[in-house]
Amino acid sequence: MEVLQSITLFALVGVIFVFANLTIGSLVRPSLPNVSKSASYECGEVPFGTSWVQFDLRFYIIALIYLVFDVEVALFYPWAVAYGANAANRPVAVVDMLFFFGVLLVGYAYLWKFGYLDWVRSAATTSLKKPRAT
Repeated sequence: MEVLQSITLFALVGVIFVFANLTIGSLVRPSLPNVSKSASYECGEVPFGTSWVQFDLRFYIIALIYLVFDVEVALFYPWAVAYGANAANRPVAVVDMLFFFGVLLVGYAYLWKFGYLDWVRSAATTSLKKPRAT
């Protein structure tokens, strides 16, 4: 029961701390609305048009692929250090690591086959079929 009370007290103090700082900040800071302050800002470029534009999903896919392989490398190093010192566990660790790497390679091959890794997709890999009218 003491653990539950400690966690509840910790969460309550955290919530009070956050809301107290937000309240004090809203009372102390100046409120000077301005058109230029409300404008969107992106790398010093002057904004033009609406912000509701079609975003190219290739950036998102490339970022996800990078994260997957970055996490893979981050997992391989401690795995190799932990199992490399113990000679008895090495075969099991190598099989586990190869299975993990194989699953990632299957996903990579899928992305490569369907052209998701091509920065400029050709018309051959892009489906131009129109949906049927029902």
